Amino acid sequence: MKIMKGLEPKPSCPSCASSCLKKNKTIRCFLFLFDTHTDAQGRPYRQTNSLQLTKKLLLFYKTHQTQDKSVIPMPKLYLEEYRKQLSGKRIFVACREGLLRDHFEEIVADLKFLEKQGVRPVLFHNMSNRFANHRHFKELALKLPGSEIVRIPSDHDFYDDVLNHETGIEKILFLERKFLVDANGNRINAISTVKAREKDITFETLTANINFKRNLDQICKKIEQGKIGRVHILSAAKQAIKNELFTIEGSGTLIANNFFETFSCVSSDDDVEIIDGILKIYKKQGYLKTRSREYIQSRRNNFYIVRIDGIVVGCAEKIRLNPETAELGALAISSRFRNQQIGLLLIRSFLNQMKADGYSRVISLTNNQKLSWMYLDLGFRHESPADLKFRQDQSPMVYMYIIDLKR
Repeated sequence: MKIMKGLEPKPSCPSCASSCLKKNKTIRCFLFLFDTHTDAQGRPYRQTNSLQLTKKLLLFYKTHQTQDKSVIPMPKLYLEEYRKQLSGKRIFVACREGLLRDHFEEIVADLKFLEKQGVRPVLFHNMSNRFANHRHFKELALKLPGSEIVRIPSDHDFYDDVLNHETGIEKILFLERKFLVDANGNRINAISTVKAREKDITFETLTANINFKRNLDQICKKIEQGKIGRVHILSAAKQAIKNELFTIEGSGTLIANNFFETFSCVSSDDDVEIIDGILKIYKKQGYLKTRSREYIQSRRNNFYIVRIDGIVVGCAEKIRLNPETAELGALAISSRFRNQQIGLLLIRSFLNQMKADGYSRVISLTNNQKLSWMYLDLGFRHESPADLKFRQDQSPMVYMYIIDLKR
């Protein structure tokens, strides 16, 4: 790989030279060079103000970032859909002093974005009233004219003050060092208060705050008492708030009990777009065959969706095999709402719909172990009837499950 002139690895940096030869590590090489190499005057690149060098670094990054297959695409924002729900509402955002200082510009940018969407943010922080912080206070007032700023005294319990500041608030977003994860280190996307108490979570390592377990108990109580609608725990990072509130997958952990669920047929092009996005994720994970947006659009009357609070989070496709049999295909749930009983709701609703449409049995083919267990729990049986051999032959290596619909 050609290394840009002026950024060649030094002979004394074999690890850098090695990584430069591997295309899929160009970003790491770029960061290594930026941190450890010096310019013509012997200054570290990170400390130089050279406009020419800055242009070189940007060119290097832009040239090679698309070659790195590990780069994760930005999540899809659904501004119109979520704006309808959030516009005009007050949303609490709570961030402790150290995190606010470390991520000041990113947090301010996210709050400005909320203001533009018609949201009324309330930012809680506990930055001490010392002279060094006055610049931050002025910037908050200047850059966030549509936000309410609440400074909690540094000698107060930050979480107690935020949680008891006001009752009836719909959302509180806590910016922490990390969202909640399970025992395997995987992000917990959404969880009920009951499940939150059951989960094996190491709170200290997640938030760098040894009191967070007690605070989570208090959060659960406030939600159960109806004093708070939902609490989001996010990793303080660039666009974390935006991605949590305006994408289906979210960026942190949502704790809530008040999900409003509906089941219906696809009714708009927006529904088709969201279904396409969810199915693409499942396709990448190897669970489903490819279904193009054109295919979904042409068969939209055969696609059913589950909405949470008016937003599509799951889908299923009806495939007519014969007058008696329908196939449940393209079953997919947004990762945020997996393990939240949404799949059960979708399958049961689909079966009821097929029964109402006059079908006497439903089949589904899958090698997904979790889905197989769910089917068996719902009364499906592992069977491949002779009259459906044509369908089994189309997917010979996939298990077929069948259920009879009682009339």
